Amino acid sequence: MPSGPFPRSSPDRRTFLRLSAGVATVLPLAALAGCGGGGRDPHTIRIAFQQFGSGTIKQKWIETAAQEFSEENPELTVELVPIVASENDYFTKNELLMNSPGTSPDLVYEDSFILLSDVGAGYLQPITDLVEHLENWDQVAAPSKKAVTADDGEIYGVPITTDTRALWYQRDVFAEAGLPEEWAPGSWEDILEAARAIRDSDSEAIPFFMFAGTPQGEKASMQGLEMLLYGTGEGKGLYDDETKKWILGSPGFEDSLTFLQTIFEEDLTASLGQHLDPNISETIYTSLLPDAKLGILIDGSWISQNWTESAARPWPEWPDAVGLADMPTQDGGGNGTITLAGGWGLSIPQYVTDRDVAFRFLQKLVSTETLVDYAIADNHITVRADVAAKEEYLSYSPAVKYFTDLLETAYYRPALPVYPEVSASIQEAMEAVMTGSSPQAAAAAYDAAVTDIVGPENVQEATA
Repeated sequence: MPSGPFPRSSPDRRTFLRLSAGVATVLPLAALAGCGGGGRDPHTIRIAFQQFGSGTIKQKWIETAAQEFSEENPELTVELVPIVASENDYFTKNELLMNSPGTSPDLVYEDSFILLSDVGAGYLQPITDLVEHLENWDQVAAPSKKAVTADDGEIYGVPITTDTRALWYQRDVFAEAGLPEEWAPGSWEDILEAARAIRDSDSEAIPFFMFAGTPQGEKASMQGLEMLLYGTGEGKGLYDDETKKWILGSPGFEDSLTFLQTIFEEDLTASLGQHLDPNISETIYTSLLPDAKLGILIDGSWISQNWTESAARPWPEWPDAVGLADMPTQDGGGNGTITLAGGWGLSIPQYVTDRDVAFRFLQKLVSTETLVDYAIADNHITVRADVAAKEEYLSYSPAVKYFTDLLETAYYRPALPVYPEVSASIQEAMEAVMTGSSPQAAAAAYDAAVTDIVGPENVQEATA
């Protein structure tokens, strides 16, 4: 799931665009604030989405669909509500909008990470009856459908994007350290050995980086500890789907924290200050990797969007300069490799003005052609087989087929309302180890925190 490196922004940075018959205008924040109570226009479809800094990829995707929709439905207006915010701030601001009938959007762009939490809070409504009539619903990957399905069996979103994770490695750094040009680590120890070779070479590069600590938010949980934990053995994840209980006392969890401890104790990673910099990802993408100042990075399928011609730091050489390797399991067991997948989709809030009209526009947003164009512009992995079969999609990036193929064996986070709180506890455990706590103490603190979050009746001890 992409986690933006952009700084926090105050509410006055939000702008609102309205499309009617293909014409866009900017509405001030006060215009939305004035739509309280019964003042909602039943002929206006309002869609809220996250905007990273000055990026307009999502806006252009929505605008393109809105222009066509407005031409077909001249009596209807589409109002765009881009929320310029970091990931966690976006969740908060989006929930504030959904909390009131006067400010609620009619469609919201939801991360699978937060979707069921918003369901539990009453912000979203089920759309099972609507998706049954959605063209290409049968083309959506089964794990992605599961991620938008709550415990009540109802569907609360239409998945659109997904992502997978792997090891990105800098070939110049590897060459300087005497490491192979085509690298395929078979275990965690192989990663550590490569990092040690970089450390001991003449290279000034940071050997290895994984996101860790509370300032990194969900990146730390998903690109960090979970990419380790889910490779420690079958059934060694966070949650037992069969018993519906959260797993405590996991040797895999402690082993994952020990790996984190090792990279700090052996000087195989960036400084603590760099790890705790909430904007470190921007530094990685715009300078450390392109300038051969970083050897190995665990990260997601989307990051090459930072090197396109229109990006802040174009890097046209990246396909030759960077290699990709599957993340290995702890000792090479199981499938031998591991990846985590996330993704975003569209949902209908509880306070929608007209759910049928909102869903009609949603259908326009998720047409095959529209999603192919969006995937190419946004550099993401699709959840749809019809989109993945298009030649334009398969050829848009040197890495797209590699990351799409990883979906076959991907794990998904437990998409439950309490997961965001559990995730925060993961980040705290990582930060405790980074700042000197033992893996055992940090794991015990995590177990206690999860028990408090979910209740003692909803936890179980890990099996051997």
